[in-house]
Amino acid sequence: MSSISPFAPDAPRLLFSDMDSSLLDHDSYDWSPAAMWLERLSALGVPVIPVTSKTRSELLTLRRELGLEWTPFVAENGAVVGLPQAWRHARSARPADADGLVVHTLGIDIGFIRQRLAVWRERLGVRFTPMSEMSLERLAEITGLAEHDARLARMREGSEPLIWEDSDARLAAFREGLAGDGLRTVQGGRFWHVTGNADKGDAVAWLIARFAAVRGVRPTTLALGDGPNDVSMLEVADRAVVIAARHGLKVSPAQTMLYRTRAFGPRGWAEGVEYWWGQAGAEPLESMPSVATPDEQGGRAHE
Repeated sequence: MSSISPFAPDAPRLLFSDMDSSLLDHDSYDWSPAAMWLERLSALGVPVIPVTSKTRSELLTLRRELGLEWTPFVAENGAVVGLPQAWRHARSARPADADGLVVHTLGIDIGFIRQRLAVWRERLGVRFTPMSEMSLERLAEITGLAEHDARLARMREGSEPLIWEDSDARLAAFREGLAGDGLRTVQGGRFWHVTGNADKGDAVAWLIARFAAVRGVRPTTLALGDGPNDVSMLEVADRAVVIAARHGLKVSPAQTMLYRTRAFGPRGWAEGVEYWWGQAGAEPLESMPSVATPDEQGGRAHE
């Protein structure tokens, strides 16, 4: 373990963020209340790393809109990790895709997940609707996404969201059956998500270790989220923010360095970042060295 304190003033910083109902508004997907902090963090070279239930296909467009093309991402609740050039090991032989990313799958293939869902639905006689069986119209209605974006949301690689339509008792039996297949069920704001044994916390820990291996220094980390599926991520980070939400679900990470916001969505996101890294937080951000700015990364060759 590194001897560097997680709050050392000379340590670089990483920010891990849930997207829906956190950085993005639950209904409108607007992030403008967080724009000032996004710009400030980008200028200082601090990566804002999306950690989300969204698919890789959804994130490719969203990262461009948010100005996060130079940072890694975690998709499908930890099942998929995308690495930009500056995060690759120099000796890595894994080729980049057409978007310049090296994609690592930490979870289980979507085909196996869907097969086991069908088996347990028949065996237990339970009622649920997987996202893959929803019409685009219904998915758009549930999520508020445009039809094009709803289509991207169905392009799963390592997880399957579903709407549970049965009793809590049957849900417990269903989850137990899937666990026997090595599958996890985690609750998000709109869906239950069925994944392999890799969650948001596993993916975040993997990225922190990757950063330390490539840069030779342990980063100070902050994580923000609003739902039960964010708990593992909030527990892995040095400091965490639970963003206020209207879903009424319990979000109680085992985290001593925890702040709960008063505001919802991107306003709460900005409130949380301000609490830890603004005037009220220790080690003001201006004192921190930057990690790697988008301009600096252009001259690096790690593959």
